[in-house]
Amino acid sequence: MLAALTGLGLSTAAGLNAYIPLLMVGVLANVTDAVKLPDGYSWLSNWGVLAIIAVLLVAEMVLDKVPAVDSVNDAIQTAVRPASGGVVFSATSAAAELESSTWMTANPWASWLLGIVVALAVHALKSASRPVINAGTAGVGAPVASTVEDAGSLGMSLIAVFMPLLVIVALVPLALVAWWAIRKVRRFRARKSRPPRL
Repeated sequence: MLAALTGLGLSTAAGLNAYIPLLMVGVLANVTDAVKLPDGYSWLSNWGVLAIIAVLLVAEMVLDKVPAVDSVNDAIQTAVRPASGGVVFSATSAAAELESSTWMTANPWASWLLGIVVALAVHALKSASRPVINAGTAGVGAPVASTVEDAGSLGMSLIAVFMPLLVIVALVPLALVAWWAIRKVRRFRARKSRPPRL
């Protein structure tokens, strides 16, 4: 249960920002015992790799706060965020073992797939809602939304590693925001698809 929640929380965080959970898992694997990377994932704790991830994180945080550029960035991140979700779900030893499940151990692709699907779902919601936010606020909402998403990614990553039981609690407001955002996106698209009045 705890391992699944750790993987779920980290992959959710990756859907909001690909680099925050990667960086956190790598740094924590180096400086604490909170994360133990399984065989094949030691590259994630390499300081050179972490430096590259940190540079990508800074670029992502800047680009995602600029209206219109954020949508281009989201298009590029369509491949990156799900891949990050797969990595962080399967890279933590807890997620890799998934409560010592022999099936999961024999089928390591399953944790990758779970992480990819969760991160992709969160990313899809994020990228669909951003044009609506930009249009509704004349672009002013982009940096606010991006900052909230970054904070959410950081918070969810911390919760997933240190308090995995709280992942369920943290997902409740995210689900409510998702429900609200889906309604807004549908209304926005319905308005755009209406023929102009003469």
